[in-house]
Amino acid sequence: MTAALLILAGFLCGSIPFGPLVARAKGVDLRKVGSGNVGATNVGRALGKKWFIGVLLLDLAKGLLPVLVAGCVLGTMGRMAIEPKDAAAWLGVAVAAVLGHVFSPWLGFRGGKGVATGAGVVLGLYCAMTPPALLALMVFAVALRVGRYMSVASMLAGLSLPVGVAAWFHVAHLGYTPRGEAVEVRHMLAFLVFAAVLGGGIVWTHRGNIARLRAGTEPRWVKKPDELRP
Repeated sequence: MTAALLILAGFLCGSIPFGPLVARAKGVDLRKVGSGNVGATNVGRALGKKWFIGVLLLDLAKGLLPVLVAGCVLGTMGRMAIEPKDAAAWLGVAVAAVLGHVFSPWLGFRGGKGVATGAGVVLGLYCAMTPPALLALMVFAVALRVGRYMSVASMLAGLSLPVGVAAWFHVAHLGYTPRGEAVEVRHMLAFLVFAAVLGGGIVWTHRGNIARLRAGTEPRWVKKPDELRP
């Protein structure tokens, strides 16, 4: 019952449509601007850089907070050697938060692409997934700096996540953990599957961007103006 309530809370928290709410407060309908997406990137197109950053942080927080709370309630926070059933409950909250963002009931079960909220949940899965999450953020930053495609940077970050998780748990399996725990393969599997599904899901939500990349019509992240090119 506790796990079910935490999962429900994670979904509801993730479903809060911060992008449309902020845009509506500024008199803008996000569905009719730029790509029509409700995420932070389209908020940047409509309102500028500071609003992009604000919505990005809010979308990240709505993934981070329910996972942190669940980790404290379930007793999984700060551990690596987590029993599979406890890992499943904790990861259930993480999945629910991302699904809430992608399929928000307040937007007719349509939402954003889950990148910022996904980043929030993996950062909150301390310490099982926090280092891989930081690696993914580095990949994102480098890819965005080099190619200036937000979509490409997001997909590369998502695909790097399972690689980072496998590497991190291999290090933990050798005994290098914050608590010196004996981490076995069974402790890793649920997190590895979650990372692979999340990474694949991020690619799936960007399938429209992939089509635009192939057609040469995908907008780049512009360096100097406080907006994204439409």
